[in-house]
Amino acid sequence: MSTRRAATVRLTVAQAVVRFLAAQWSERDGERRRLFAGVLGILGHGNVAGIGQALLQAEQEAAGAPDLPYVLARNEQAMVHTAVAYARHRDRLAMWACTASVGPGSTNMLTGAALATVNRVPVLLLPSDTFATRVSAPVLQELEVPYAADVSVNDAFRPLSRFFDRVLRPEQLPSALLAAMRVLTDPADTGAVTLALPQDVQAEAYDWPAELFAERVWHVARPPAEASVVAAAAELIASARRPLIVAGGGVHYSGAEDALRAFAEATGVAVGETQAGKGSLPHGHPQAVGGIGSTGTAAANALAREADVVIGVGTRWTDFTTASRTAFQDPGVRFVNVNIAAFDAGKHAGLAVVGDAREALTALTAALRGYRVPTGYDERRAALWRAWDREVEAAYDPPESVTRSLAEGVLTQGTVLGCVNESSDPRDVVVCAAGSMPGDLHKLWRVRDRKAYHVEYGYSCMGYEIPAAIGVRLADASRDVFAMVGDGGYLMMPTELVTAVQERVKIVVVLVQNNGFHSIGSLSQSLGSQRYGTSYRYRSAGGRLDGPVLPTDLAANARSLGAHVIEVRSRAELRAAIAEAKAWPDDGGPVVIHVETDPLVPTPGSDSWWDVPVGQESRLDSTRSAYETYARHKRAQRPLVAPALGPEPREDDRGTRDE
Repeated sequence: MSTRRAATVRLTVAQAVVRFLAAQWSERDGERRRLFAGVLGILGHGNVAGIGQALLQAEQEAAGAPDLPYVLARNEQAMVHTAVAYARHRDRLAMWACTASVGPGSTNMLTGAALATVNRVPVLLLPSDTFATRVSAPVLQELEVPYAADVSVNDAFRPLSRFFDRVLRPEQLPSALLAAMRVLTDPADTGAVTLALPQDVQAEAYDWPAELFAERVWHVARPPAEASVVAAAAELIASARRPLIVAGGGVHYSGAEDALRAFAEATGVAVGETQAGKGSLPHGHPQAVGGIGSTGTAAANALAREADVVIGVGTRWTDFTTASRTAFQDPGVRFVNVNIAAFDAGKHAGLAVVGDAREALTALTAALRGYRVPTGYDERRAALWRAWDREVEAAYDPPESVTRSLAEGVLTQGTVLGCVNESSDPRDVVVCAAGSMPGDLHKLWRVRDRKAYHVEYGYSCMGYEIPAAIGVRLADASRDVFAMVGDGGYLMMPTELVTAVQERVKIVVVLVQNNGFHSIGSLSQSLGSQRYGTSYRYRSAGGRLDGPVLPTDLAANARSLGAHVIEVRSRAELRAAIAEAKAWPDDGGPVVIHVETDPLVPTPGSDSWWDVPVGQESRLDSTRSAYETYARHKRAQRPLVAPALGPEPREDDRGTRDE
């Protein structure tokens, strides 16, 4: 029997984490890529001598550029947004880790963790924690809980993470790291992964097995759906007279755009898109009818109301997608849910087709060979889309009846979106997250490339736009990235402009100034609350916030942070500014285009609804009127719990199928 000891490497816990992460790779369809692009962080007393020292040592020992470069962020929440955007743009096959110091630095990442998990996007969080030994307790920034001595603020990450562990001893680290990688590379069960690292444990040395740091490749699977389930789904779809596809983010993550196109072209089924799924079919494709739901197109929503079989592909079926369960009004509507996650596939009592979207669509296309939607339905789809396209043109280039009512130098939001859409390249990426612009983008933006639309609407987090634009640009420097952000979102998190300056990351921020919260103002008005508390105004002598507009100079603010700023006051100036930004050097840092818009000019409506409760009792006429409208919409809500059985088609209007 051999007595030779296995090779070991003596490192601190933090050094072991850094070396391990640098050796991880992902693989799908035979293509291998480095799993971690680097570490985003802010170093403090909890991690500067741990993870910080380990990153410094790795950088100095590297022969060239370090395998795990460190990028200094300015806000802990923002750096998680950057990491999420990077992973999303890379189809969740590559990512960043994020590290923060103990206490407020770590809890600042909570919002980013929630956003990542809600959107099913992988990000590794490495928050520092209080002393495992407790020899100096209570330490600076420690939360003391009288009933549980082992609780720290990092326990708040537990409900926000797909996997959580606290490494209290070096021996625990290998199993924690391997479990983290399993979740980060699982397409059905991913999100934020949190490994809390007590500050004393980070600095503790240990003899690690050398195998821990060998290159490790994580295969990202494409599980096929069961053949019997595919056959049942095909039978249900073939019975449909008015079928509709709802394409979600899973189409993009699977790389299933070509498979979806083949399915739609073979069957003639129209394709509506969620926010995450927008761009699943390019603008102009015959079966594409644009966004669906509360912020969708009137064309897609008209087809949704009439649909008898709805095929969801990679969608979570959020309230915006279902228009708070009012979008689908056919009495016998049935659902086929194609999703890699069984949890999402089982929603709305749909026929759950659990599997990779690309593989499932390919199998369904084969199973439906010869099926085609009725001719009349196809003609209706085309007519609805032509009418909607005219609405988009009018929003991009408003008639004189609209423009003459605008103040000098003020544009409409539709004009701003239209100018950026038409002046950018097809591969350029638009980034947005909150306010009125995500809804307008969902309705109006014409997507020409599968990765050209990046709107975070699962958590709809104000402040996401600028750090996310950095993440997208880091993921693909061959594309210009346009971050569309209102003044409300900008004021939440402008500081990552400094990160873009320091790292020489070119992003184009289109900063839309409308002196308030445009989206919530419009919602408030529709709910009878008269835009209360949504404008940036002084308090008047009567004590109300209805005085003059605040003299906030956001262009000067962006300029002070190091960005190149272009101020525009006309449509022609905006187009010239976009051209200037496009020509800006790739290593020139951020460009900010400042433009003022009128928040009272609406974009075309979606003929849809979103459930936000209105007070049942009020002395305000506006609220009482809004409640009457709300009650009428509530009567149209559907439970969507019918069994996934196909209705018997009538012989005169069923789809055709060649035998």
